[in-house]
Amino acid sequence: MTTLAPPPAPVRADGARHRSAPPADGGLASRARRLFTGAPEDPRWARPALWAILVLATALYAWNLSSITGNTFYDAAVYSGTKSWKAFFFGALDAGSFITVDKPPFALWVMGLSARAFGYGTWQLMLPMVAVGTGSVALLYRLVKRDFGAVAATISALALTLTPITVAITRDTNPDPILVFLMLLGAAALLKSVRTGRLMPLVWSGVAIGFAFNTKMMQAYVVLPAFFLVYLWAANASLGKRIRNLAVGTVALIVSSAWWMVVVDLIPASSRPYIGGSTDNTVWDLVIGYNGFGRIFGASSSVGSQGNGASFGGEAGLYRMFNDTMGGQISWLIPFAAIALVAGLVLRGRAPRTDARRAALMLWGGWFVLHYLIFALAEGTFHPYYVTAMAPGIAALTGAGGVMLYNAFRNGSAAVEVPRAERSRDWGMGWALPAAVAASSVWAVVLLQRVSGSGTLYTVAEVVAGVAGAASVIGLLVARFTKRQRLIGVAALAAVVALLAGPAAYSASAATSSTNGTNPTAGPSTGGMGGMGGGGGQRPSGAGGGPGTNSGDVPSGSGDGQETGQPPSNSGDSTDDGGSTGSGTAESGTTESGTSESGSAEGRTAGGMGGGTQVSSAMITYLKKNQDGASWLVAVATDQTASSIILESGEPVISMGGWSGSDNAMTLAKLKSLVKAGKLHYIVVGDSGQGSSNSEISTWVKANGTAVSDYSGLYRLDASDVG
Repeated sequence: MTTLAPPPAPVRADGARHRSAPPADGGLASRARRLFTGAPEDPRWARPALWAILVLATALYAWNLSSITGNTFYDAAVYSGTKSWKAFFFGALDAGSFITVDKPPFALWVMGLSARAFGYGTWQLMLPMVAVGTGSVALLYRLVKRDFGAVAATISALALTLTPITVAITRDTNPDPILVFLMLLGAAALLKSVRTGRLMPLVWSGVAIGFAFNTKMMQAYVVLPAFFLVYLWAANASLGKRIRNLAVGTVALIVSSAWWMVVVDLIPASSRPYIGGSTDNTVWDLVIGYNGFGRIFGASSSVGSQGNGASFGGEAGLYRMFNDTMGGQISWLIPFAAIALVAGLVLRGRAPRTDARRAALMLWGGWFVLHYLIFALAEGTFHPYYVTAMAPGIAALTGAGGVMLYNAFRNGSAAVEVPRAERSRDWGMGWALPAAVAASSVWAVVLLQRVSGSGTLYTVAEVVAGVAGAASVIGLLVARFTKRQRLIGVAALAAVVALLAGPAAYSASAATSSTNGTNPTAGPSTGGMGGMGGGGGQRPSGAGGGPGTNSGDVPSGSGDGQETGQPPSNSGDSTDDGGSTGSGTAESGTTESGTSESGSAEGRTAGGMGGGTQVSSAMITYLKKNQDGASWLVAVATDQTASSIILESGEPVISMGGWSGSDNAMTLAKLKSLVKAGKLHYIVVGDSGQGSSNSEISTWVKANGTAVSDYSGLYRLDASDVG
């Protein structure tokens, strides 16, 4: 009697067997199983490993949410957007919509919708950031897996999860995590269009980058040269169709990028807030200048003159990513990624034009190289957390390139009996894997040596990186000549441990320590302008009520020693993006000089106009009691001061000079109009103004206003004071 036995499970190229496919019932239960166990063709460990990485990422980004302070600059704008749809649309700092933040509002919209749905507070603002951070890891896994397999995807996802600066910035309210997620969506759509030759995925790629532009303007366009090159070279379509599709995709990119800018600039200036960071009150100037060429070239006499060149990441130059400030944030895997990129392109050198693996390598390589060059050479304002945008490229090259180097090593090694006729030109790249592992392992030890003595965590990481790296390289070399195939796999696992030990230590510190909310970095301070501690921003209230709604209606944080979010006292050095001032190494509640700020209401202050006047919590209480129906509580010089007062008082506050105090948002004529209409009664001025218009305002206020004797620099103005 003949029996029918089930066919054997299919065998992968590496000899392992896949799971047998479950019955294709096509129902909800089947789809649920695939969600948790993966596709039938995947190895058994792949989906559980992905879920473990996603859980790790979520834990790193969301651990101890109550300690996250965020960036008061953006926190205040989100809070204002929950009070006014006009402020929400424009991305205004204050609910009265006097001035906008210096970025487009998409990230504020995402956080603002969460705050409107669940109430304003820490976890409500952080929920979207944690979601997009974990989503970026999942998306990168999917992109790498399609072309390079589950092993490469797992390594890439883990590398992105453990990128120190990515952990630090995802635990913050800066817009960069949303920017990265949108750029990855654009990459996913682009690669789909490259494989299929279809137009619509390319259109959606343009739309995703357009939304990224409305998150952080020109930084979203850094990847575009790589996108265009990859599609034009590798798309599965004729040259004419590729050109036509690129033209249509470019139109989608322009429309999705420019719509908000065009709408805002078409609205009369009298009916909208001043565009913070611009020189002429237009979004176009903000795009080209402050957030465009100003970032690259720094201060100049032409467009972009407001990119003042304050660097919190060290001197511009090709070595910037490896210096004391930046090295521990992003550079751990750069040596490996660079070698993997070159070797991978060589290995795919004879592949057809439409080869998907080479196209992916071109994309991730272009992503990495373009970001590296722009960030390293930029002479304008530069913060360490910008480089989180480079992390997906490095992570993808580490995973995809690492697997390619591993296969090349096996094919070129005497440990594997590959018939000579079947050997490819991979044989010539057999030495690339041990070279890449050695380079990044040595660099990891150097980075950890820089912070020796900073804690047991870094000492252990240094030992692990050194021992595992040496074991991996030695194991690979021994396996090459002793025909021990299993030793190659063991050495490869040791390499993963060696390369990720240092990033893991830095990431753990970022997740478990209080970081500077305005200029977040991971790991111990290395003497740069980043570093941990330093009081980056006031924490939003924990419940849904928002600022000013704590028990007893006491201003949030009063009397408990909580930081109010102001930078150290030398606020003249501050730059945009919530850039922290001074060295940024001051610990919580301690000024740069080492003097502890008082925990009382009188002790916590925010710098005022000219840097000589202080706004205390007691002054804020006085202003609220005597607001007398005015639309704005007070007018101050800069965004830093205004945002802190907004979060403490819950009231609209005018920032007359934007982030640096040099914006021409407030004029004397505008001030007189606001006072005469009863919309503003109080203004804080110092001994000297910042800019000609503020000097004129200071002189007029002192001549016509009534000084409030209890608070130096505070003046009361009423309609009768306007001539």
